Amino acid sequence: AALTYQQAQTLIDQPDSPSHQNHLPSADTTPTDIQCGAVKRLASLARKFRSRRVEAGALTLASPEVKFVLDSESLNPTDVQAYALLEANALVEEFMLLANVTVSKKILRHYPTLSVLRRHPAPNRSMFDGLIHKAKHCRGFDICIDDSKTLADTLDAAQIPSDPYFNKLLRILSTRCMSPAQYFCSGEYKPTDWHHYGLAAPVYTHFTSPIRRYADVCVHRLLAAAIGVSTLPPKLGSKQYLHDLAANMNRRHRAAQLAGRASVQLHTLIFFSGNRDGETEDAYVLDVDLDGNSTPSFTVIVPRYGIEGRVKLSHISPVDENLTRDTATFSLGYKGEKIQVFDKVRVKIWVKTLVQQDGQKELILDLVEPKFGDANDETGRKKVENEGGKKDVSVDTSGETKKRRLDNDETPAVETPKKSRKKKRKKRK
Repeated sequence: AALTYQQAQTLIDQPDSPSHQNHLPSADTTPTDIQCGAVKRLASLARKFRSRRVEAGALTLASPEVKFVLDSESLNPTDVQAYALLEANALVEEFMLLANVTVSKKILRHYPTLSVLRRHPAPNRSMFDGLIHKAKHCRGFDICIDDSKTLADTLDAAQIPSDPYFNKLLRILSTRCMSPAQYFCSGEYKPTDWHHYGLAAPVYTHFTSPIRRYADVCVHRLLAAAIGVSTLPPKLGSKQYLHDLAANMNRRHRAAQLAGRASVQLHTLIFFSGNRDGETEDAYVLDVDLDGNSTPSFTVIVPRYGIEGRVKLSHISPVDENLTRDTATFSLGYKGEKIQVFDKVRVKIWVKTLVQQDGQKELILDLVEPKFGDANDETGRKKVENEGGKKDVSVDTSGETKKRRLDNDETPAVETPKKSRKKKRKKRK
């Protein structure tokens, strides 16, 4: 019988019984005991598979993903929640990865130049330079990217016991320093270029989700031909066709990511539009503006809502003698206060209506803590008036919300109650 992730997790968490340990049913064994034992054995295998992958250099990355709980009547978001991952999710993921790797090897044996695969090139060092310097000078951690194993080990070591989110933040930023994974035809690249850096896999493909990815449909057709179930479609026998197909799938995959981020941005705006007082939340500094001619500002991420945005300190003049910008420590200073990359701050999130732009709405972040100068001083007021409005911030709620792992796409963005769907069907009848 099919199980939800939560049901499977409940079985995994149950204490072991003698029948589970012996793997043999007894006179007192119930169907639930048999099911529980089976799930527990799968979980045990999954842990071993994962341990082997990690030992080989597979990366555990992260993203600021959130999901929305929608009202059953209006379908407007009523809550924003972090996407919780259970061991049951990891269990399914491990067997999906195993299936994808196994199928990629099978189709390669039969079609060495016509297989649809997925590659993830090793990152450029220049792409990691900024993160390496910030981690070293702001928190004293060394990030090494000689290979995926050393990167995984240095990320594991970068822990601050008093601030557990710091490690997740490093993993989020590491994901963004990497090139995206891409579909390709095996005949276009040398075998050494087939490698998937993030998964530490010599060959990899997408096979497990043909109901929602066309690449998986193509791989199913290649596998069917390889095991003699059906003949290979003529088009899949053309390298030029596969080249064009892979390029199109990469474009479509990117477009789907952008659409997903736009959806998150829209739902976030609707959610905060219903709260006139705004919300005050913890945020972490991702970057600071070190340009001496610009308004002092810094970029933050709000873990609770997955929001990213730039906070502008418009009440402080760029030429204020009390303002310091330290390029060595990636920090802003003002009258004894300091804001540095990776610091935790408090921000207020609210929605501003743009009267001059036909009532369009914009998400705003304001700094609450630490107190960085006086936002109501005379200099600040004059500067704001000259700019024609209040101090504000440009917010990108989409961010770079890459997947927790580079090829695990089983992450729904919006959760719609089943109750609302039933009501809709009744109304149509």
